[in-house]
Amino acid sequence: MASVSDPLLLEETFSPESQEAVAQCVRDAYESNTPVYPLGGETSLDYGCSAQMPGIGLSTRGLNRVVDYPSRDMTITVEAGITMESLRRQLEAQRQRLPIDVPQAAQATLGGVLATACDGPRRFGCGTIRDYTIGITAVDGRGTMFRGGGRVVKNVAGYDFCKLLVGSLGTLATIVQVTLKVVPIPEASRFVVQRLNSHAEGEQRVAELLQAEVTPTAIEWLVGPAWNDLPALPSSADDTPAGWLVVAVEGTQTEVDWMTERLVQRLASPTGQQVVQTTSEQTATIWQRLSEFPAAEKHPLVLRATVLSSAVADLIEAFRQYDPQCSIQSHAANGIVLARFSKFEPADIAQQLIARWQPMARQASGHVVVLSADPSLGLTRQAIWGGAGDDWPLMQTVKQQFDPKGLLNPGRFVLP
Repeated sequence: MASVSDPLLLEETFSPESQEAVAQCVRDAYESNTPVYPLGGETSLDYGCSAQMPGIGLSTRGLNRVVDYPSRDMTITVEAGITMESLRRQLEAQRQRLPIDVPQAAQATLGGVLATACDGPRRFGCGTIRDYTIGITAVDGRGTMFRGGGRVVKNVAGYDFCKLLVGSLGTLATIVQVTLKVVPIPEASRFVVQRLNSHAEGEQRVAELLQAEVTPTAIEWLVGPAWNDLPALPSSADDTPAGWLVVAVEGTQTEVDWMTERLVQRLASPTGQQVVQTTSEQTATIWQRLSEFPAAEKHPLVLRATVLSSAVADLIEAFRQYDPQCSIQSHAANGIVLARFSKFEPADIAQQLIARWQPMARQASGHVVVLSADPSLGLTRQAIWGGAGDDWPLMQTVKQQFDPKGLLNPGRFVLP
């Protein structure tokens, strides 16, 4: 049995190698009232509340086959246990991609990415994993297999189970098969980087980019020591607490050249600040670093805030006031702020997280959740997910329909 300090209390782990075997495993657990903890690549076990009930692990790593890949239709159907790196290689052979950047891609599975709604820096220009999911096969809490969506992009019949299951942390069903739409790999990719003198300047630059004639793939605001050695950062003799603006463009070589020129003109003209363009090697390194940031190294606390883009600067400033050594990656145009703290004390759970940062996010039409934390902090559900929302009764009704005994990932998600 796993120790009490582990996120899950697993008495045994099963690794079925067929979708039908997954369904049978859940049916057996349903009959015996045994909690089931779905497992993928196990890269996000720190996400959510710790388990309070012993149960069985249900690994999908044995479900890693490509079911159908009509590349001319720009879709692919795969089993949920395929790793994101394996999926990338399959698509790359046909000069296609799923433009979702996730950390630890060699280990992370597609099912886990869907369950956690993991999206990376390309979210602004390319969308989220929900946008690319057009069909899902899953097993509910009774062990009944069901399907939503289909294998064609225009299939919109019936209730959209795909969007419902994405981000549900395995509490509604265990995903076993997924159909995705994919896109061509762009010919070229480049970053334009500018040093920021203040949080106010960062807020202004992001607002300007949202109105620009150029459509960036990513607009990243990077702050803190984690980024000091990032390639192509404009050098500075003084400390730069406001950070750097890192803007990505992708497309044909002609498109990238044109967009880069326009971005340099827009960013440089108001302030005279140095604007740097990346080389191909620098571009690849930066994409890798941006993708890995949420999971790189262990920290006392890692948060994800989702707010209006106009509130990003205030939230970054609040995080840095508490911990000047924290490192931040913000998908600024989407209003997402990821923060890795170098310190966090138990007393600060109430004083900072619950009393200050979560209310700040709510006032900006958003929320703050904990991605990972030192177990010694003993975070409560309130601290990890925030307070109860107006949609909780509806969520409880949906949960009851999919998992009537509450056996799927019990207690790990928003609902008790």
